[in-house]
Amino acid sequence: MTETVINTKSLPELLFRLIQTERVRIMETDGIIQLMPVKESADCTIGLRGLFADYPEMSVEKFLERKHTDKELER
Repeated sequence: MTETVINTKSLPELLFRLIQTERVRIMETDGIIQLMPVKESADCTIGLRGLFADYPEMSVEKFLERKHTDKELER
């Protein structure tokens, strides 16, 4: 599986008109190519992955602040 993020302006005009975001994630798996629009937040360009991928309002700074608070509470 390979994954790349590109600017939509580099896509053919037909695809460019269909995608409403500035960037698109291209993923290839077993010969199938998927284009997925990347919604950008004000806090970070690509966003968090993994556990917090479903929380776009969670910036890296907010995550680190929460982690620091958790460590303080453990003491």
